[in-house]
This record gives sequence, C-alpha cells and structure tokens, in this order.
Amino acid sequence: MTIKPVPSEGFETTISVLVVGGGAAGLCAALAAHEAGAEVAIFERDPLPRGSTALSAGLIPAAETRFQKLHGIVDTPELFAADIRKKAHGEADDAIVDLVAAQSGPTVEWLADRHGLPFSVVHDFDYPGHAARRMHGLPSRSGAELIDRLRQAVEEAGLPLMVQAAVTGLFGDAERRIHGLEITRPDGTRDAIGCDTLILACNGYGGNPALVAQHIPEMQGALYFGHPGNRGDAALWGEALGAKLLHMSGYQGHGSVAHPHGILITWATIMEGGFQVNTNGRRFSNESLGYSEQAAAVIAEPESIAFSVFDERIATVARQFEDFRRAEASGAVIEADSIEALAVRLKLPADALGETFAAVAGLKQSGDADAFGRSFAGVAPLLPPFKAVRVTGALFHTQGGLAVDRHARVLDRDAHPLPNLFAAGGAAAGVSGAQASGYLSGNGLLTATVLGRIAGISAAKICSRLR
Repeated sequence: MTIKPVPSEGFETTISVLVVGGGAAGLCAALAAHEAGAEVAIFERDPLPRGSTALSAGLIPAAETRFQKLHGIVDTPELFAADIRKKAHGEADDAIVDLVAAQSGPTVEWLADRHGLPFSVVHDFDYPGHAARRMHGLPSRSGAELIDRLRQAVEEAGLPLMVQAAVTGLFGDAERRIHGLEITRPDGTRDAIGCDTLILACNGYGGNPALVAQHIPEMQGALYFGHPGNRGDAALWGEALGAKLLHMSGYQGHGSVAHPHGILITWATIMEGGFQVNTNGRRFSNESLGYSEQAAAVIAEPESIAFSVFDERIATVARQFEDFRRAEASGAVIEADSIEALAVRLKLPADALGETFAAVAGLKQSGDADAFGRSFAGVAPLLPPFKAVRVTGALFHTQGGLAVDRHARVLDRDAHPLPNLFAAGGAAAGVSGAQASGYLSGNGLLTATVLGRIAGISAAKICSRLR
C-alpha cells in the first residue's frame, strides 16, 4: 500500500482524532480520547462492530483488581509482568510488558466504573502460564458481550461510529505526518476526512493468506478463526511509512475448536484434568503448555483432528462460558457412560483409548510427569459420564505488528516515533514475542484494551497542544 498525497481539493471535514477499527482497541481508544477532551470519530468496515473481539472469550487478564480481592486472590503487576516475560521467552519489549501489566487493573476498573461493564474474575480454574487467577470477563464470558457493551458505551458518550466505512487509504506527507484518511462505502462512493492524529486499531493479518504464508508458514492452510477483515492493512500502511514491524511470526492459535461446528471449546476442559487424543486414541503432546501452541500440535496429527476428553465435573466448570453451552446445544459435546461406549461414539480404537485413560489415571495417582512433561498431580480422576469434543487447531489472530512506545506511538525503523500515528490491538505488536508458544492467555485483549486506552489519551494530548 502507498500513502496518498493530501488531496488538492482538501477534506470534506477534519476531526481531531480518527480511529480506524471498531473492535475493543478502537472503542477503548475512542472513549479515552473523548474523556481527555478530544473530538473523535470511529470508522468500521462492517455493518456492526464485531471483529476479532466478538470471536474471543472476552477475557481480559488484569492484576491487583478489586474483583480479585473479593475472592482473596493475591496478585501484583510485577507478578503479571513476570508471567508475560516467561511465556514469551523474554522476547517481548520490556517497557511495553511493564506498561500493560501495570495498567491492566486500572483499565478493567475504568471500564467497570466509568462505563458500567460488569466484570468478575474467573476464580474457579487456572489458565496456563498465569501464577494468579486474573482473567476478568462479563457474565456470559463471551467476546460478543464485551464488544456489545463497549459499543453501547460509545453510543452513550455520543461518539460518531461510522459503519460500512472501509478505510482504503491514508493521506500523508514527506515528514510522514498523517493528514487524513479515505473511506469507501459499499456503493463505491469515497470521502476524504482530515485529522490531527490517527489511531490504527483495525487489524492483524490472519485473514491475508499471502502474509500468513510469508510470516507463519506452519499455519498456512489452517482453519482461520479470526475476522476475515484482518488483511494486514495496518502493517502495510506502516511499511509504506517506514515504520518498524515487530515479531511478525507471533500469533495466537487454539488447539480446541469444535469441528465441524466451528465453536471455541474452553481450555478449562484440559486444565481441569482433561486431555487430548488423536484419531488413534493416543495422547500426543503436553496439553498444559497452552492452547496457542497446541494449535500446531493438533494440526500435525492425522486429519488435523484431535478429541478433547473430560467429564461431567469439568463440563460444569466449562458451562460458565456461552460458547461451551452453545457447543452442547449443537451436539458437539459427546457423552458416554463408559470408555468403551465413548470409543464407539468417537470411532476410536477402544483398546488404545482405554490404555490412554488408564495411563492418565495412573499419573494422577502417582503425581509423576508423563513422557511429554505434563504433570497431573493433584487433579481429580475422570469419572463417568465421560465427555469428548472432536476438535481441530486454528489460527485466531496474529501478534506481530507495528512497534509502538509507551504512549502507543508508532515507531520508525530507528525507533523514533512518527509524528501523529498511534496503534493498538491487532495493528500493534503484542507482548507474545515471535512464537505461538509465547502467547499467554488473554494477551490479545490485554494489549487491545490497555494500549487502546493509552493511544486515545496520547492522541488527545497532541490535539490539545495544537489548539
């Protein structure tokens, strides 16, 4: 993509802060900029803001919140930052890690107190890599509810949210200052809107097969479970401006998407003592490392298929998630009163599945780690009725993108901030490093909401200096 010169006829109108993208990052950015006193408008390509946020579980990890304290959960930003660094193999930008960990709690409480989002903490099971229970979600535990409530907050604030307004170009100058953007509507009409500052909160590149093949070849051809509009526009515009792209090989996968139903199955089914087998009825990995890296592990198995196996106790925990309840209603969750009957229903070798059950039961009793390095110590045995879901691995969203500083300003290749361009959400590089295994549960919405809020505040400050 190229950056267009400022149109000779000028702009139809000029607005202080323009936000590209109506997902969690864009809506948080718009709310924060508005509260800081700036005039704001949001541009969203779809008829209704949804994006990757709506496809997620809607969970935001945050440290030292009052929601944690209600359940006696002890947590600190420093502990959270250490968890992020450990999961990302030390590859993430230290300054950004410290920033998002420190601002995670204030951001969740800002959304709760200022905008009425009824958060609570998931307090009944652990997510891999988190040393404390810090995942915060809304009552349905769904991203659809999160995006709907954020949209409602934007509407109540009276902010213009332009839908079916695809941003098809940016206007800039030789100093790499953005002067506005071009929007194209479904009927082909185009408008040029001027701005003082621009926030890119639009997308990653998971919906662009060519970029996926270039940067994450192991996921080429995998099921893409993100928003199809994630075509990499932000990265391509950034490249044209000389911006630095960081950790483009990083991504969030998921090793438990019901197939062919296309419904996300919570990883609680695994972390509470379940396991995965392949079409031969055998386990094939350490499932407890994380659902992101498990995507590639599942895809590498025959037919790219696995079966998540658990029981009614675990299903009770999983039912707090709307997606799991929907999976049950659709028939994706198979139930049987015995291992033999479960094997028949799943069309798996009964002998192999029985041996796997026995091996896992033995590990739970002995407390030993298995050959893959997973420990089942302290986990309750599976009891009938048994449950299982046929799943595949999927690419959810990319974690690489535009490098930003602590003010969410986009950096050039020499680490200098561009004059008036900000990025958050899928447009910005996350804190997961360059590998799928670096993704800590919730990293996507963590950086979307925190960096989105920071981008809005920072953009508004620039606008106030221009007055």
